[in-house]
Amino acid sequence: MTRSTHLQAVPDAGPATVAPPPVVPARHPGRWIAAVAALVVFALVVHSMATNPNFQWPVVAAYFTLPAVLNGLWLTLWLTAVTMVLGFALGAVLAVMRLSGNAVLNWLSWTYTWLFRSIPLLVQLLFWFNIGALYPTLSIGPWFAVDTVNLLGGTTTAVIGLVLHEAAFAGEVVRAGILSVDAGQSEAAQALGMTRMRVLRRIVLPQAMRAIIPPAGNMLIGTLKGTSIVSVIAVHDLLYSVQLIYNRNYLVIPLLLVATVWYLVITSILTAGQYYVERHYARGAHRELPPTPLQRLRAVLKGAR
Repeated sequence: MTRSTHLQAVPDAGPATVAPPPVVPARHPGRWIAAVAALVVFALVVHSMATNPNFQWPVVAAYFTLPAVLNGLWLTLWLTAVTMVLGFALGAVLAVMRLSGNAVLNWLSWTYTWLFRSIPLLVQLLFWFNIGALYPTLSIGPWFAVDTVNLLGGTTTAVIGLVLHEAAFAGEVVRAGILSVDAGQSEAAQALGMTRMRVLRRIVLPQAMRAIIPPAGNMLIGTLKGTSIVSVIAVHDLLYSVQLIYNRNYLVIPLLLVATVWYLVITSILTAGQYYVERHYARGAHRELPPTPLQRLRAVLKGAR
């Protein structure tokens, strides 16, 4: 009698599985130490400003909405708006001239930019304010003549000086934005039969705005603060208005704080506006835009609930 051996197949268990080591995030103690130190310094500064009686915050609050201060603030905002609009309009013309194939236009644009970027703004304002000493009368033959002393007042001089100074910098900002657009975009548009001006207006500038807006926003804030220099030619801007007040009551520090707080408020509003304008022109560059601070706050509140 034959005995048969039945072999039972044993499944292969495979290689032994080893659990991966736990992922431990890198620790950065230096960052935490620096953050704590910065918070301590910030708290000390805030505490000093809040408790030091020499700041005279009740006086600041009393003069903050004084009609003379608000009138100066309005003129500061008006000068900033006019300077930015006219400065960037002239700067766009200078940028187009600089990028043109015409050697004369290119040279004129370069010379203008070189000249007005070289002369300090204060010198320009003083020069235009005293233009009557150089040209007492402006005339066009026997038909038209005007006295420059009566023609250029303080506000007009401030506008001329600020706009001419701003245009030199705005032209370089616009030129950099135009150069940031790929040349293939213009070539493709011209191949479709579009004129150069139409290509610039419909193809190049909308894409260049992503590179123009950040430095333009920085220039806007710089212009807002730079308008304070017109106080040297007796233009009643925000700084000059508070100077007139503290020259009478000798409350120098509180009145300077009034101007400082107003500059902080307006700069914060302009910064927020710049953020949303940048976000608008970044729609074509990102598939999904990052959430705004308001959207992040809503998400945090929703998660807390």
